Amino acid sequence: MSVHQKQPDESRTADEIRQQPGTWPAVARTVAAARTGIDRLLGDALVDPRTRIILTGAGTSAYIGEVVAPDLTRHLARPIEPIATTDIVADPHSVVVDDRPVLLVSFARSGDSPESIAAAELLRRLTPALHHIVITCNPSGALARRWADAKNAVVLTLPGQLNDRGFAMTSSFTGMTLAALLALGLDVDVEGAARAASAVLVTAASRAEAVAAIDPARLVYLGSGAFKGLAREAALKCLELTAGAVVAVADTPLGFRHGPKSVLGERTVAIVFPSGDPYTRRYDDDITRELVEALGPGRVLVIGADADGDAPAGAGEWPIPGITHLPGALRAIVAAIPAQSIALACSLARGLTPDNPFPGGEVNRVVRGVVIHEFPNPAEG
Repeated sequence: MSVHQKQPDESRTADEIRQQPGTWPAVARTVAAARTGIDRLLGDALVDPRTRIILTGAGTSAYIGEVVAPDLTRHLARPIEPIATTDIVADPHSVVVDDRPVLLVSFARSGDSPESIAAAELLRRLTPALHHIVITCNPSGALARRWADAKNAVVLTLPGQLNDRGFAMTSSFTGMTLAALLALGLDVDVEGAARAASAVLVTAASRAEAVAAIDPARLVYLGSGAFKGLAREAALKCLELTAGAVVAVADTPLGFRHGPKSVLGERTVAIVFPSGDPYTRRYDDDITRELVEALGPGRVLVIGADADGDAPAGAGEWPIPGITHLPGALRAIVAAIPAQSIALACSLARGLTPDNPFPGGEVNRVVRGVVIHEFPNPAEG
């Protein structure tokens, strides 16, 4: 395994990981400035108890919906449906099955992915009433421009530094996640999360390098609730930044035993994100003990325990003090920083350039090659 000559702090990706806690108060101010318009739209959309709330995006942007859905379900006392744009576009009739109105929340770093525009247009055509909140990092993107003047929409454009210039979404992921929580009315301690994240960053590079030094061929990420979405995002970050050299998979602690556990091998490292809920945490600890027994010492890491010594015996710990009072989704955006740092360290350890891990263009920052096919009018079947 070769080591890349560039240091982590010379890449855009590293800068965008480090900037995250400093951007979160600016995200909160952006949402606060749009509060009147957001509340008006939410009032119109949610006055009907039948209204469905769908959170959508592709890739990392889809995982934002999975991270925030559990907390928003509890807060709004309504079912929240995270459905990827790729699923909506490929099979819209599996999404729209009745005449209920829809509140759609779209997440998009650039807003230029073809599915982002097509998914919203399909729901506009197929539902009797569509209210739309667009959360994006690019005011010039096609999605933002399409919905900027629509009377049934609010476009929430986050501060410019969140439009990540690196290949992989990092600060755009946590920024849009926070924006969704705030926009839909969750009162969260943004400053407390930023302080915890700033503390994490002090040792993030060295802790991540220690994981990369194990030279894992496979990484397993496990989490429940909001951390299920984070686990999927963490696995994607590793795949993206290592150009697939490190195979990464994600699941829930309970779901992992039902077949996916087959991925465990001699060069596997398993990472568990523990829940803040004491009941759910029992399942996290159970799988952690099982993984320690299967993989041995040094190959199981718990990220996000409240303090050293909270993890089951034999597991490594990356504690994150100061997050016990935060809801799951906000804990997840703080815990995203270790996951992003591990992906970056694994990329550098393999001699890759994290800002451009696919110099041949096999995978692109904004997806290419998607053809949006004409969808027949409902009357045509």
